[in-house]
Amino acid sequence: MSVANQSFYSDLKVNTIPLSELFIKDELFYNVPDDWHIIITDIKGSTLAVSNGQHENVNFVATGSIVSVLNIAFKHNITVPFFFGGDGATFIVPGPIVNNVMKALALYKDNARKNFDFELRTGIVSVKRVYDEGYKLCISKYCTSGNFTIPIILGNGLSFAEKIIKGKEGESFDYMAQEGELDLTGMQCRWDKIPPPENTDEVVSLLVVARDESKQAAVFKKVIGYIDEIYGDPEMRQPISIPKLKLKSTFDWLGREMKVKLGNIKVMELLKDWVIMLYGYIWFNTKKGKHYLNRLVEMSDTLVIDGKINTVISGTSAQRKKLQDILVQLENEGELYFGFHVSRESVMSCYVRDLEDGHIHFVDGAEGGYTKAAGFIKSKLAG
Repeated sequence: MSVANQSFYSDLKVNTIPLSELFIKDELFYNVPDDWHIIITDIKGSTLAVSNGQHENVNFVATGSIVSVLNIAFKHNITVPFFFGGDGATFIVPGPIVNNVMKALALYKDNARKNFDFELRTGIVSVKRVYDEGYKLCISKYCTSGNFTIPIILGNGLSFAEKIIKGKEGESFDYMAQEGELDLTGMQCRWDKIPPPENTDEVVSLLVVARDESKQAAVFKKVIGYIDEIYGDPEMRQPISIPKLKLKSTFDWLGREMKVKLGNIKVMELLKDWVIMLYGYIWFNTKKGKHYLNRLVEMSDTLVIDGKINTVISGTSAQRKKLQDILVQLENEGELYFGFHVSRESVMSCYVRDLEDGHIHFVDGAEGGYTKAAGFIKSKLAG
């Protein structure tokens, strides 16, 4: 693989035009190199786990799979696109780090089973296979706010890969968990459930799938346009706000985080983390602490476009009903399928590499928002 291909995603231009306009600018999307690979993690039985009240654990384990992959990419100075899905994640990675990523995920899979009794499925499909099967996988890079950039995918290539991996038809790989310590540096889940900002009363986890891949861009443009019109710009519908943030400070949750990172609880490490947590109450009132909180809001991952629209937004019930009526109409006209879940809080897990700009915050609606929204779409597709 050429060095140019390794840096393919890093070198993409960051687009700042309105998202609804970006979708229809073909010249701003590029085919993912065919020697890259799609890697997917997914918690089997996540719907049941969520219904049993384990939604925070589900989000936490999904976040851990992202952290393990991003730490490997960071060490190799490679930037990879990734997509948080609530109960799993998707990555598109170049060949040089595939072996390391799959070995790390095999180790993490054992970790998830031992500590949470979750079966974390992992699978890999080459981008070349996606193209050979006639699917599209085009990518662009978009700046949401505060220089936080996300990948935007058009085409059903990732959905195809997910289908064959979940159907156990993914490409074979011989990666067994090996002795060693997982690198989950930066993985945190220190925030309690987050109520919606002032003047809003609910959090909506929304998924939208275009029924025709060739009309996907036009459908997404239309849907994002309606969301902008009803809810306002992204800052106005952001479910995370500083006044509503509240730190978790229980040993129980710190211990859970430690078990994922280290495989067991070490008392001295636990006490150290607890002291650091208490210090956080003071630090967040300093100039640096306030800067971090502002960046946290800006770098909250509330929009994922992976060939579907996945977004968590806050607003009023009247706004949601208005959007719902429009989506029902578009669904009845055969343009899309949609699913959503309404909750009174958001949940957030974090990857904090440093306290300046090296942090990302993964957001889902409480009670398993993305997982429940996906369940509605699965029912419609099955029906």
